[in-house]
Amino acid sequence: MAIPAQPASDGSLDHKARSAARLGAVQALYQMDIASTPLDDAVAEFVEHRLEHGDEGGEMADADAAHFEDVVRGVVREQRELDRQVNGALAKGWSLARIDSTLRAILRCGTYELRRCKDVPLKVIINEYVDIAHAFFEGDEPGVVNAVLDRLGRDIRSGAGAEHGSGGKS
Repeated sequence: MAIPAQPASDGSLDHKARSAARLGAVQALYQMDIASTPLDDAVAEFVEHRLEHGDEGGEMADADAAHFEDVVRGVVREQRELDRQVNGALAKGWSLARIDSTLRAILRCGTYELRRCKDVPLKVIINEYVDIAHAFFEGDEPGVVNAVLDRLGRDIRSGAGAEHGSGGKS
């Protein structure tokens, strides 16, 4: 089983471990959506087999297992409200039901973090999920992630957090 990342000397979690956890959360939610994998099975598989070893090339850092599990379980627990918020932030005529499953997972994870991870600056969350979108898409999708999460971030955090910049915890 992967060992959660240890806090750095300044008390913040390792940035790479959090980034890897976010990517793993998107992948787990995608797997749950496409293959109808039960929540507990998906979490166990990722924690026991995927997060510790990263991708097949070994380029991904060990993930923060606690953050991974919080995001995945939180998205499932709050999915109805998350979907309502994301649907409201999408361009007119678009809905979560019309977009790619991976993009849907990215938007749900990002929205969950905006709502629940108040210690992470708005810019950090947006940038992290835009980077994940770039890993999967070459088209307009990263821009969609940026626009939706920016709009939701301002609404959810009432502007607080935008001025924190990216120098905080990730």
